[in-house]
Amino acid sequence: MFGSQMLEIAIGVIFVFLLVSLIASAIRELIEAKLKTRAAYLEQGLRELLNDPAGTKGLARAVFEHPLIFGLYASGYEPTGDPEPGTKNDVKHAENGITVSNLKPAMLARGGTLPSYIPSRSIAVALLDLAARGARTDAVSGDPDAPPLTLAAARANVANLGDPFIQRVVLAAIDDARGDMASAQANLMAWFDAGMERVSGWYKRSTHWILFWIGLGLAVGLNINTLRIIDYLSRNPTARAVIVEQARAATADTAFVRQSGAEARAALDSLHLPIGWASGWGAPSTGEIGARGPLWGGIFAPILGWLITALAATVGAPFWFDLLKKVMVVRSTVAPKGTDRRSAEPAPVPQMGAVSPGVGDDVHAAGARAVSSMATATAPPIPALRPVNDRELAVDACDVDFSAEGPHITRDDELPAAEGGVA
Repeated sequence: MFGSQMLEIAIGVIFVFLLVSLIASAIRELIEAKLKTRAAYLEQGLRELLNDPAGTKGLARAVFEHPLIFGLYASGYEPTGDPEPGTKNDVKHAENGITVSNLKPAMLARGGTLPSYIPSRSIAVALLDLAARGARTDAVSGDPDAPPLTLAAARANVANLGDPFIQRVVLAAIDDARGDMASAQANLMAWFDAGMERVSGWYKRSTHWILFWIGLGLAVGLNINTLRIIDYLSRNPTARAVIVEQARAATADTAFVRQSGAEARAALDSLHLPIGWASGWGAPSTGEIGARGPLWGGIFAPILGWLITALAATVGAPFWFDLLKKVMVVRSTVAPKGTDRRSAEPAPVPQMGAVSPGVGDDVHAAGARAVSSMATATAPPIPALRPVNDRELAVDACDVDFSAEGPHITRDDELPAAEGGVA
């Protein structure tokens, strides 16, 4: 049972999850291309990192308007999702009265024209340049005769940053570098990367929720009920064989996880599973799942099946693709139902003239006799064995029976000492 049917059902369900995840990921990418949520998360995460929650003035605007960053997006800087003053997102430090924002971007925040990626080295150089020369970009700051950017200049004019927290960060990076500009930049890059890891966590959690709602929409809209699919595959060996063959072809193609949502939808339709509203509502009327009453089959089973499909979409297509390959390998090592591994061994070849019992014994016996007569007619006669005349039989004691001990048997310690030998 486990070696055949259960594995085939698991392969079918995993393959369906893979196709649903591909469709959900394609829809997620379309939403991301329209809203640019990744850019909004980056901008709000950088505002929190630079202690500029509003973003309308201060260090965050200075960084985004710095020439090293300004060239990464099309138009001017416009903050996204400004928090209202005095809300729970603002935390005041009683010691110095400085407000630090604890921003949490919206799930579908709009990024506008802001960049979706900023190199960490650009942030590090921009902070050192802002500390040394200030935020204003004019003919004086861009003059070729202006003093070069050095750590000493950045340290002496660090108050240009206008925020005690970020000034402490820059001073610590400079002091730890001990006069080496590359080391100071590396310190600031590491600080920026650590802050962006938190932003990456925000975005991943938001993406999981978005994929869940997309998967739930697909499950309800297309009526992809996991429980119903399991029940259908358990009662249809032909459908299992078809879906296993398609899964085998999919795992052999490494580019399968990169196909479009339309291709995944076409592959899902080609499985001919009970998907869609044409097959009706609820769990099947036959089988174990549908035999638990109308309340289960008409309400709870569909809802649970849809939720399982939606949760599967949040994991992502790469996960299901890797799992499908592993299950296919396991199936290839399990003997099919009704067979024994020993049956694969070659049967012993019957001896010449052997007669098989059962139906057709007379035919087999006649054939055996014919073969035996042919062998007798063609094979040369075997000469009779003659007794061997061994004249040394009494001398070499080959005829003595040593199986029983007796006084005539000489023991090893009674033998004379050996003489001579090989020189």
